[in-house]
Formats: sequence, structure tokens, C-alpha cells
Amino acid sequence: MERQNSQSQRKKGHAEALNATKPVNNTCQDNFITEPRIVGDKLAIVSDFNGYSFFLLLAQSNRLLSQSYQMLRFFGIKLPQQVGHRASPLSRGNLFSTSSRKPSSELSNSKDSPALTVSFLQNACGLSVESAISASKKLNIGNAENPNSVLDLLRTHGLTQTHIRNLISSRPLLLLADLGSTLKPNIELFESLGFSGPSLSKMLSKEPRMLESDAYTTVKFFREHGFSDEQISTLTRKRPTLYTVNAQKIFEPKLEFLKSLGFSDSEMAKLLSAEPYILQRSLENHLIPCVQELRQILDTDENVLRAMKACYWLIDYDVEKVLRPNISMLMKHGVPRAMVLKIFLIEPKSLLLRSHRFSEVVSEVMKLGFDPNNILFVLAIRSMAVMSKTLWEQKLEAYRSFGLTKDEIYSAFRRQPMCMISSEMKIKKLLGFFVSKLKMTPSTISKNPFLLLLSLEKRIIPRCSVLHLLMLKGLIGENTSILNMFRISEQKFVDKVVSKYQNEVPDIIRAHQGKIEFEGFPFDLKM
Repeated sequence: MERQNSQSQRKKGHAEALNATKPVNNTCQDNFITEPRIVGDKLAIVSDFNGYSFFLLLAQSNRLLSQSYQMLRFFGIKLPQQVGHRASPLSRGNLFSTSSRKPSSELSNSKDSPALTVSFLQNACGLSVESAISASKKLNIGNAENPNSVLDLLRTHGLTQTHIRNLISSRPLLLLADLGSTLKPNIELFESLGFSGPSLSKMLSKEPRMLESDAYTTVKFFREHGFSDEQISTLTRKRPTLYTVNAQKIFEPKLEFLKSLGFSDSEMAKLLSAEPYILQRSLENHLIPCVQELRQILDTDENVLRAMKACYWLIDYDVEKVLRPNISMLMKHGVPRAMVLKIFLIEPKSLLLRSHRFSEVVSEVMKLGFDPNNILFVLAIRSMAVMSKTLWEQKLEAYRSFGLTKDEIYSAFRRQPMCMISSEMKIKKLLGFFVSKLKMTPSTISKNPFLLLLSLEKRIIPRCSVLHLLMLKGLIGENTSILNMFRISEQKFVDKVVSKYQNEVPDIIRAHQGKIEFEGFPFDLKM
């Protein structure tokens, strides 16, 4: 209890000291402080002291009194002779003249430099008393020339005082870094990759050590392995810690391993810029065992390569702990191994769900009546596995809002499971067009769910515009099936419709390019 009371009193004293920002006696001349406010026997704050704000350590002992003098000398303030004063029961008052200043680079080399370092961290870097004291344990500033130059450099490249304070708090030693050979070249290199001001600050806050790294060698390494500057920029933004290791020693073996699997330089650059975490995985303890496990599941290196290209972060998983249980679950439900392989190759991440969630998905697909031997089973697993329950319900509601019943929605899903992959916005846009412009019924949409996989802007509307022109010319009639016109491939549509009538209807090309607005058909076409 006594210890807690003592700590509480000390904190209270510090807090009161921080509020003691003005001298008690305001009658001092030539910036003399005749009676500074003292709280406790540890700390006094002097604010706006001839243009400076700093704290003084004042105490009854001559040693701490000497530290106070050294702090003023740290800021280049010329000190007068000590003059008489009235002794306080808590401290010895001192008179300090601030009528002239010397450059702040003329620092003391005395044994009291830790106190001077604290003052610099507070006044020049903006750190709090507590942060400054903590940071001062990691460096010792003997001359302010280099620290001041570091701060000037950071400001020149767009870092605010807040950014600088946070940066120095986490990495105080930056103040002593070599500007010419390290800091300035590194910052300029990062700027060439697109980082400046806020983006540079954000990156440095993640890993301030990268400013002291051999960044040029790291960037050169990636360029030599086929990475574009844009991909290197992405790597840098996502994983700045990559600059803190020897790229040649740590990354080269991993790149060679990926090449052995069949990745080209461009494919490897695409993979690693998307998932840079792979570079920090252990080659022997993670990457190699992961690929060996994938080989056992997928049979060939070609399939392993295909799966990894389809899902870049596949190799970042613990394949044995995640994949094995889900594959076993599928087989227990009667899914043939060949079908499991198809699921993996079509959508690898659908098999990377937590076992509990994956079990729910499989059970739901089985309840809907999908045949485990049919490819639609694979597509249903994929569709339900890649979205949350909440998103699933939101899409169901989107369909219901246009008049489809629950039975009609699931009927469409059984016919084409991919209809639930479309975004909620796309579902609403398509249904709105089909219902309002084409007068389709919910039943028609339910029976033809392929419609929900098509692009409204690139396919549906241009073809409607083409058909509208042909109707006006009397070249097609009511018996033309609009569903068939939507279903056939682009090449067939061009051959059978656009090319066939382009001489008779010159505007058909513009209509097919989406340059003629579609307002609706003059009469209803066959569905």
C-alpha cells in the first residue's frame, strides 16, 4: 500500500509539473527567472523561455543542478554567473540568462548527455516526457547536427511533425543514421516507387528499419528476377519488412524452388506481389512440405501449378491441417476422388474453409438434392463456400424483391449454381432490366438462370438494340426466341445476325457496339 501511495504521489507530482508552464514571478528582466515554479524535487517546466519550450531538472543536489545548466547549453543558451536567491524548502532557485543563443549543434560532451538527449527528443521531435526518456535509453546524442539534418530531410519529403514523432518514438536511432549513404538514397528510391508524404509515412510506420536498410540492393534483386516497378511497389507496401533481410540469401532459394514447379519469371512476380508473405515462409519447414502435400492430393506438378495459379495464397496455408479433413469429409459423403480433384482445380479456396463451416456447406448442398457424381455438385460447393451466410441471405432477398419465391430461387440454383456468385448489385440490375424492359416473369428467370451470368452492358443491351432495329425493318418477327439470342456465343451472334443484316441495316454495327440506346421492343418476343 505504501508503495502504491508513493507511486501515486510521484505521478501526481509529474502531472502537476507538466502544468507548471509559467514562472511565478513575472517581474524578471532580460529573460531572468527569479523564482521558477517547483513541484516536488524532480521536475519544473519552463514554457516560451526566450523562444524555447523545455524542461529543467531541478533538485537540492548539485549534480542535478548541473544537469539543468547542461540542458540549457544543449540548446545553445548562454548561461550567466549564478546569482543570489532565496532557498526554497524543495529546491535551490537559479537565475538563467537567455539573452543570447549559440547554434544547437554545439552540444555538451559531458556525462549528463542523457538529459540533453531527452530535451532534444522533446523539443525537436515532439516526444512526450515519458517517450523521450524511454527513447533516450536507445541512443546518445553528442551533437545535434546529424539529428537536425535527419529531421529536415524527413520534413522535406512530406512527413508531418506527427509522422516524425511517431517514427522517432519507434526508431530513435534514425537520428544518428548516415544521411548521404543511407537515408537520403533510400527515401529517393522509395519515392521513385510511388511513396511520398502520407504514403511514405504509412509505410515507414510499419517498418521504420527499412530506412536504414540496403534498399537499393533489395530493389535490384527483384528487378533482376522480372518484377516490374509497380509489382515492387506493391511488395513494398504490403510487406516492408522484406527490406530488413538479405534478399539474395533469403529469397533466392525460394524463387528457385517456385521456378522448379514451372512458374515463369512473370508468373512468379505476379504470385509474390499478390502474396508477398510467401517470401517470409520457411523453405524447408513450410513451402516444400506444402507442395509435397499438394502433389499427393493433385497427383501431378501440372495440377499443383494450376491450383496455385488459381489461388495464390494456397501455398501460405498449412495444407495438411486444413485440406486433408475437408477432402475426407467429401469422400465420406460419397464424392468420388475425381470430383474432389475438379473442385480443387476449379476453386481451390472452397476447400480451405474451416472444417466446421465446410461441413455445413456440404450438408446444405446434399439437402438441396445435388448428385455428388455431377459437376453441378462441385459448382454448388464452390458457390456456397465462397460467401458468408449473411451475404447468401442478402442475395436471396435480392431475388425475392423481384417476385421470385424461395422455391423458384433454389430451382434456379439447382439448374445453375453459379447464379449465386453474381454480386447483389448485378443481380438487381439484371432482374430490373428483365422485368421492366423485357417483361420477363419470375418463372422464366427461374427456368433460365444462365441469364444471371451474362453482362448487361456488354451482351444483353447491345443484342436487344440489334433485335430492335431488325424488328423495325420487319426482318424478324414475334417468333424469334430472345432467350436463344442471349444464349448463343458472341461469334455465332455476329455470324447469324450482325453480319447477315449489316448491308440492309447499316446502323446494326453501332447497335451491336452499344452506341444506340435501347428503350424497349415494339412488341413482345417469344421467351
